[in-house]
Amino acid sequence: MFGIPGKQAVSLTPAAAAQIARLMAKQGSQGLRIGIKKGGCAGMEYTMDYVSEVNPMDEVVEQDGARVMIAPMAQMFLFGTEIDYHVSALEASFRFNNPNVAEACGCGESIKFKDQPAA
Repeated sequence: MFGIPGKQAVSLTPAAAAQIARLMAKQGSQGLRIGIKKGGCAGMEYTMDYVSEVNPMDEVVEQDGARVMIAPMAQMFLFGTEIDYHVSALEASFRFNNPNVAEACGCGESIKFKDQPAA
């Protein structure tokens, strides 16, 4: 696993933990797996998928009834990230406050990490 011993790779705000716990209960899942993939105008995108079992290579973060698994290839890119859940009049969405991001596109769904080669 990547990171600092004793420190979780990501943290969840109370709103994010509550929403993830609701989704876990509704879907009957073991949690949400967070990863990254190539795509979008800035080069990379976050992924979130329901999982039925924990991969032993995943970094597992548990907080207030919520469980998030971080895919092995995403761990170094997500370390230090705070995940929030924001609700407005027009949308509800998870937001990633990630200190490793160098650039983000206007829509906020595509990112470029520090030291990532140009697409």
